[in-house]
Amino acid sequence: MYGNLRRMAGVGPTGGSRDGRRRSAHAGVASARAAVGALTLLLVAGCSSSGSDSDGSVPGKPGQRPKAVTPFWVNPDSKAARQVSAYGKDGKSGDARLVNKIATQPVAEWIGIDDPQGEARGFTEAAAKADREALLVLYNIPHRDCGSYSKGGAADGNAYRSWLDGVLKGIGDRATTVILEPDALPHIEDKCTPQQFHEERYALLTEAVGKLKALPHTKVYLDAGNPHWIKDAGRMVEPLKRAGIDRADGFALNISNYQTTAENTKYGKKLSAMVGGKPFVIDTSRNGNGPAPGGDDPENWCNPPGRALGTPPTTKTGDSQIAAYLWIKRPGESDGTCKGGPKAGTWWPKYALGLADSAK
Repeated sequence: MYGNLRRMAGVGPTGGSRDGRRRSAHAGVASARAAVGALTLLLVAGCSSSGSDSDGSVPGKPGQRPKAVTPFWVNPDSKAARQVSAYGKDGKSGDARLVNKIATQPVAEWIGIDDPQGEARGFTEAAAKADREALLVLYNIPHRDCGSYSKGGAADGNAYRSWLDGVLKGIGDRATTVILEPDALPHIEDKCTPQQFHEERYALLTEAVGKLKALPHTKVYLDAGNPHWIKDAGRMVEPLKRAGIDRADGFALNISNYQTTAENTKYGKKLSAMVGGKPFVIDTSRNGNGPAPGGDDPENWCNPPGRALGTPPTTKTGDSQIAAYLWIKRPGESDGTCKGGPKAGTWWPKYALGLADSAK
């Protein structure tokens, strides 16, 4: 059940994430600031789907995608970009071009626990200097991930509030889209999070939505799971309302999971109609081939083989209810120590190559 959630694979500084999702993605403030100098580079076009080009050329540092297609910032110093450079130095030009499919796209930055203000400022300043918008994930709610791969989070409500205040100061008046606390609401609904923590969680999420929306240029999306986790969309209505969906810009689906865009769209439209017509975003980072066959594997969400990159990030979805297709989970990071994978959130070159090579 809650295997779907773990999908994410990168916990950042706090350790493993059942989905491994989280922010382990970022290289931290230093890398974000160091990246700014590279933002003037020319846009690197999409790379070949094959790693066997005969010219042996290796892509350079990635530039920004056309703003008309996606307003979000491409980090020129991401783990994927570093891997492209490493492959180039090793003479593996084909592998470099494959991983460049990830490096050239805007991917969410997961804010860590140690320096939320510095990280948020570093990423948003770098994005602003590139005339782009930052895409951040906040994933530090107390009792996070039910003790699974991404367990951790703030010690208590006050610690979370203090951490959030740092994020708010770091964002300031710069254009930012925030994906707020993956799993937090679905884990209430599927009973994974103990009842005694529910009221505090709702209070913290409501406060977070309100404070983030008080910033002049920040959008906020609450996580609403995916259609194979909370199968009845109606079950997410009360949790979303209690968490402040009325003030949020909308909700997010499929974070760090592999469910198809078509299924998420159908589910999202049902849910939207029940929460005042709110728009939604879909994580398409790894759903190009849909989910792995279920079979007898209770962790078929965890590093499943044969998956592929999905639709590249864009706000041009062709559907007024879908605000964007986003890469919220960072492609190439492990979901956890399953199927030969490293710790959740750790960059895994082999898996990154598989996702890129299988992409349509």
